[in-house]
Amino acid sequence: MSPRFCGTRVFAFLRDLSVSKAETKTLDFDQQVELPSYLVHYQYRLNTPMEVKETSLRAMFGKYGDLLWLNGSHKYNVTNFISELHDLLDTPSFSSFSQEMLDQLIGKLRKRGNSNATINRKMAALSKLLRKAYKMGDIHSLPEFKRQKEKAGRIRFLDGEEETALFSEIRSQSELYYRFCIFLVDTGARLSEGLDLRWGDITESRVTFWVTKSGRSRSVPLTHRAAKAIAASDKRKPGPFSDIDQQRFRIAWHQAKDAIGLGDDKDVVPHILRHTCASRLVQGGIDIRRVQMWLGHQTLQMTMRYAHLASHDLDMCVPILERAASAK
Repeated sequence: MSPRFCGTRVFAFLRDLSVSKAETKTLDFDQQVELPSYLVHYQYRLNTPMEVKETSLRAMFGKYGDLLWLNGSHKYNVTNFISELHDLLDTPSFSSFSQEMLDQLIGKLRKRGNSNATINRKMAALSKLLRKAYKMGDIHSLPEFKRQKEKAGRIRFLDGEEETALFSEIRSQSELYYRFCIFLVDTGARLSEGLDLRWGDITESRVTFWVTKSGRSRSVPLTHRAAKAIAASDKRKPGPFSDIDQQRFRIAWHQAKDAIGLGDDKDVVPHILRHTCASRLVQGGIDIRRVQMWLGHQTLQMTMRYAHLASHDLDMCVPILERAASAK
């Protein structure tokens, strides 16, 4: 072994021994002296500690809301969700969002009568906001979100007579509202998608929805009456239905459903037109994958809610059972 190599190993041993003694002294000091504790949290970015100051859900939404959600009815709902959750928190200001805080929120929402489906929608908005805040260093920890089990709810859709009566009553209030309903029921568009439609999104035979809930654009062909409903609109406006105020339309809708005796049916809301479109496609024999593409659902599971309506697919089973019964 060379003297140089041996000297290097001795030096390294003495260095490690020196560090070890220093650590021992520090350990002894920490054990003998009670150090003060501070409620200060740090995030480490590129090995540089950064103090995490207290924030709130409203402050985070004001900071990131426009980045995370497009303007429209969905963002309007999210705004209300975040505001409600902010008010429900025992301590609105925080630097860490704990599992206990999340559990308390879910418990309070249940006491308010929120269904699991409603809680899931509110938690999805909260999770998205908190993940962004965590990524940007505004909070230093995240809770674990678990999806609440949802019951398979009843899907209400309009039959032919209900559609005729409802649309006729709406037409007596506004021709524009009537044409808008025709467009929605024949395209399956969400209310916000129809309102946000622009003339450049329309050709003679189809429309393209660019601003959607899923964030994915989609194009659907137009029925004859949907094309006529669009063509009758004022071309000088940004879009065929851009003059419609959503809240006023909803008021007119509820007045119309009251007038035809459906006032007590809580499921008869404008979104029922989307359900009606989907149910007619499925009952007409369109396969579920094509219905998914038409509606713009992110997952097939969402479209499978309508699968039971394809009862005609089961008709072929009856002759099999009839033959088996007659053979006995």
